[in-house]
Amino acid sequence: MIIGVPTEIKTHEYRVSMTPAGVEELVQRGHQVLVERQAGVGSGLLDEEYSSGGATIVNSAKEVFDRAELIIKVKEPQPTEWPMMRRGQVMFTYFHFAASRELTEGCLKTKSVCIAYETITDEHGRLPLLTPMSEVAGKMSIQEGAKYLERPMMGRGILLGGVPGVEPAEVMILGGGVVGTSAAKIAAGLGARVYVLDVDLDRLRYLDDVMPDNVDTIYSNQYNIRKLLPNVDLIIGAVLIPGDRCPILIRKEYLSLMKPGSVIVDVGVDQGGCCETIRPTTHDEPTYVVDGVVHYGVANMPGACCRTSTIALTNATLPYAIALADKGYKEACAADPGLAEGINMEDGRITNRPVAQYFNMPYTPSSVAG
Repeated sequence: MIIGVPTEIKTHEYRVSMTPAGVEELVQRGHQVLVERQAGVGSGLLDEEYSSGGATIVNSAKEVFDRAELIIKVKEPQPTEWPMMRRGQVMFTYFHFAASRELTEGCLKTKSVCIAYETITDEHGRLPLLTPMSEVAGKMSIQEGAKYLERPMMGRGILLGGVPGVEPAEVMILGGGVVGTSAAKIAAGLGARVYVLDVDLDRLRYLDDVMPDNVDTIYSNQYNIRKLLPNVDLIIGAVLIPGDRCPILIRKEYLSLMKPGSVIVDVGVDQGGCCETIRPTTHDEPTYVVDGVVHYGVANMPGACCRTSTIALTNATLPYAIALADKGYKEACAADPGLAEGINMEDGRITNRPVAQYFNMPYTPSSVAG
């Protein structure tokens, strides 16, 4: 199979979807891998390294899209890439369709097969291709939150962990999954007082067992959220419903309960976010202020830690890429029901029920019997 690795063109996206080691694995299995020139340079991966692994370096994204049967990316195709997509071509990347009707409609028109990293499941129902980037984003959320609590960044001027004689910041983490757990570890390690909220009591019991004493677990409901808001300095939005839009947990009117200079970092912004006032931002202009509260809404946070993220992502995606290349998407998905869950679009039809329901668009089951 001919596999394409184009350069990511989303603003400040420095990741690349495949490392030279991943290319070598695919080439050794008899596949041809086309890598756009300098696709990996943002992550410190040079064309020479890809060539040594057996890649064919091509000069343009158009050549990658024109020749490849399987395109492997990091972020959702951008509007300038939609015209290069074609019927039957397999696009393997993060899509997060529920966050954008424009993206959904644009990809439907291409009639390509859209397999989304974020809805693939494993035998335990986990999300193996979301996990590595969730770990990066969760840890980064505390780094970024701590930075924007500084006064020059419009924050309250608080050191997250405090110092002897001065109380630490209070951090509320909405969601106890991979993002929330990763965030809690870092926040607790820095000495903050941390509250993790979730609706899964079993998850809360687990976190209560493994987290240090400065982490409290609280059942997530509107009452408990409102009760905490006047005291917290930093909120981490770590909510995910696979394929669907994040539920709104922080309503606009709640901002008046918060201290001026408090910070919200909504990691789920690429799925709409759990804060009503959040909107996607970029690493160029990551924050804005609403009612005195600093909002951080960068939609590709792990792109800033690109080398770590690129290696972690390839480690997770490569077995699936190999299956898709070796067998073709239909046979690979028929053999792996979890991979079949990743098929969000097929031949101009939405095959992911939550996406179809969110946009009130027709749902058609995939042709692949997972």
